[in-house]
Amino acid sequence: MTAAPTSVWYTRCPAPTPLSIAAQLGWVEETFKARGVAVASIRDSKDKAIRQSHFDHSLDWSFRQGGNIPPIWARSTGRQTRLVGLTTTDEFQAVITLPGTGITTARDLKDRKLGVPRRAEGIIDVQRATALKGIVSALTLEGLTAKDVELVYLDSAEPLLLEIGNAAFHGLARRYPYGDEVLALARGQIDAFFVKGAEGLVLANQIGAVIVAEFGFHPDAKIRINNGTPRPLTVDAKFADERPDLVAELIGTVQRIDNWARANPDDAVRYIARELGVAEDAIWAANGRDLHKHLALTLDDEQIAAIAHFKDFLLEWGFLSADFDVAGWVDARPLEAAQRRHAA
Repeated sequence: MTAAPTSVWYTRCPAPTPLSIAAQLGWVEETFKARGVAVASIRDSKDKAIRQSHFDHSLDWSFRQGGNIPPIWARSTGRQTRLVGLTTTDEFQAVITLPGTGITTARDLKDRKLGVPRRAEGIIDVQRATALKGIVSALTLEGLTAKDVELVYLDSAEPLLLEIGNAAFHGLARRYPYGDEVLALARGQIDAFFVKGAEGLVLANQIGAVIVAEFGFHPDAKIRINNGTPRPLTVDAKFADERPDLVAELIGTVQRIDNWARANPDDAVRYIARELGVAEDAIWAANGRDLHKHLALTLDDEQIAAIAHFKDFLLEWGFLSADFDVAGWVDARPLEAAQRRHAA
């Protein structure tokens, strides 16, 4: 067996994930420290090239949990990674508009202008892909397609890879989404746009929006899948192949959050709210009152199929340069090893 690395890299998105909570509780650091391995945050690095790995998964000895578009994109470019777990935490997803537009259901979107954020800079335009999938899902509910609406692309100068301590954030850790869309809506450039999660729900509340279509909890996983549903835990191939024992230890640590959150729902939501920078009531409203019961790691067949469906969507819309086999991406060995250890 290869000797353990002296340090490993990790990154997480501001999202409801068990890795996020485990990291905030200090469990991840404790697990690796017990084996003489330090843990460093990719997002907190001062080196832009290192921070880039949050999106392209370029660092060896690294792991990531968050939105699924970047790891799907990285795998499609040939980056050798392994999908070792999925957390399915459903969230508010909707197309919204202002009162007075005459749009009340997805059926009314036909021939209307739907805003889609677009960034020229970045490895993959996560916001554009997320918005397009949300719009397509909403239209699908009424038998419509993207050809039935006018997609209005809203170009933004905001870079995908945000700089730490950016003065333009006015003291906050990051920029909240949907700024370009809400301005375009107010100016009459568009008729509606897609939002999701606690931030999207807060914005809809703030502007008194009409919820045209809401499908974040739709029974069909292929309808509700988007960048945040489900959220994969991925590791690079070197890590998975040379030290599967450490990967299993990582999964076991992250998996402990499932029982902890069930026993401590208010604490779990507080940690998630802190990660996103929103109020706790926004998390409960956007993710549901059973959020604390949906923070496990699994490799559920339905969710893997949904990931494959989303990969095909990204390929169809030109976000991926090459196809790949999602089933071949999955590595169930570490999760199975962690489950055996827990059972023993």
